[in-house]
Amino acid sequence: MTNVDLRGWKLTLPVGKPDEIRDLAGFKSEHFESGPDGLLFRAPVEGVTTKGSSYPRCELRELALWSTESGTHTMSITQAITRLPARKPHVVAGQIHDARDDVIMIRLEGKTLFVEGGGKDLGLLDPAYALGTFFDVKVVAAASRIRVAYNGADKVDVERPAVGCYFKAGVYTQSNLEKGDVAGERGEVRIRALSVRHE
Repeated sequence: MTNVDLRGWKLTLPVGKPDEIRDLAGFKSEHFESGPDGLLFRAPVEGVTTKGSSYPRCELRELALWSTESGTHTMSITQAITRLPARKPHVVAGQIHDARDDVIMIRLEGKTLFVEGGGKDLGLLDPAYALGTFFDVKVVAAASRIRVAYNGADKVDVERPAVGCYFKAGVYTQSNLEKGDVAGERGEVRIRALSVRHE
């Protein structure tokens, strides 16, 4: 058993059509493990992709839908990015997504950990992130704005009116075979703690 409450989430796997798992109690696969130390996500570069994406993911997706324009919506994660693909070493480790596209993403490119949204760099979290280092990230959406704190320090505050939103957490590997990576290369993320609150 894990100390992460998986109720209210479904898991997208980089296999099948791709496969989605809603009953996560006791679920385990080569891409997802749940144990006393938390959760482990793996997404190989040759994995199956979701519609509209050319990259594989092993991610939790929140079942609830909400708007940044009403209420306060908070996701807190303690996580570590533990592996990157060799040729294109990019992964996403957390997101807010809306009805159409990503709103913000926690992204690592090489050693640069930052927040991206709409294809733009919204704020630097760590210029020299070391793989395997656990960090705390808190994402708050309220009053049409999104704020991101990293290890307790406020880093991003942007205007983002959006509807049909949901949180995502896990690993979204930003490479594939076409990018020159070879089968077996993968992104990997560990989550030690994860919580979501809607007020």
